[in-house]
Amino acid sequence: MSIKDMLNRDMKAALKEGDKDRLSVIRMARSAILYAEKERLHELNDGEVIEVLSREVKKLKDDRDEFERLGRIEQAQKLGQEIEILMSYLPQQLSDDELEKLVRQTIIEVGAKSAKDMGRVMSAIMPKIRGRADGRAVNALVKKLLQ
Repeated sequence: MSIKDMLNRDMKAALKEGDKDRLSVIRMARSAILYAEKERLHELNDGEVIEVLSREVKKLKDDRDEFERLGRIEQAQKLGQEIEILMSYLPQQLSDDELEKLVRQTIIEVGAKSAKDMGRVMSAIMPKIRGRADGRAVNALVKKLLQ
């Protein structure tokens, strides 16, 4: 079953159950997917849907961090719940150890020696981890390992 089909199924279930929070998040996700389809002029496959959902999760995390910084804990918690709902449609996230192993392997494959090679490492690793790790965490890890 595709991710879009799961979203449709879960939206119907949320409607029947009266789960307004889940329904709102699913509608937001479907809206972002439809917008991307109109922008790209074709129906998205699961890989592209994962990209869209990952982008939405990143936006929500940024907003949550900002609310926490401003001391608006209630809004931050609500965004945390929305993030959890969206994460359920994304592939299993890589653990820190798995991510580090993958980064080290990619550094060896690319033959990177210093921080100057960071762009090559990032461009090689990002397709491998699409939707399974945060880009900022990967960037920080690559930077740390190349120093």
